[in-house]
Amino acid sequence: MTEEKRASTAARILYRPWGLAASLLGGLIAGQIFQQVWRRIDSQDAEDPPKALQSEYRLPKVLLAALLQGAIFSVVRALIDRGGARAFERWTGEWPGD
Repeated sequence: MTEEKRASTAARILYRPWGLAASLLGGLIAGQIFQQVWRRIDSQDAEDPPKALQSEYRLPKVLLAALLQGAIFSVVRALIDRGGARAFERWTGEWPGD
C-alpha cells in the first residue's frame, strides 16, 4: 500500500506563486509546440491553425486543430505541474497538492 502525501496549508500557499508562473511558462511552451506540429501537419497553409469562427475552413480541419491543441496543452501542463510539484517537494519536504 502506498503512503498518501497531504499538503499543509502553508505548503499550498507557498506553492501558488510557483504554480502560477509554471503554468504561464507551460502555456507558452505548449503554444510553440502546437505551432510546430501544425506546420508539419498542414504544410500547404503556412498561416496559423484555423479557429472555430473562421468560415473559410471546413469543420474537420477546425476540429483536428482543436483536438491537437487541447492534447498538447494538457500533456505539457501535466508535465509542468508534476515537475513543479516534485521540485517543490525536494526543496520543502512537502507535496503541494492533494
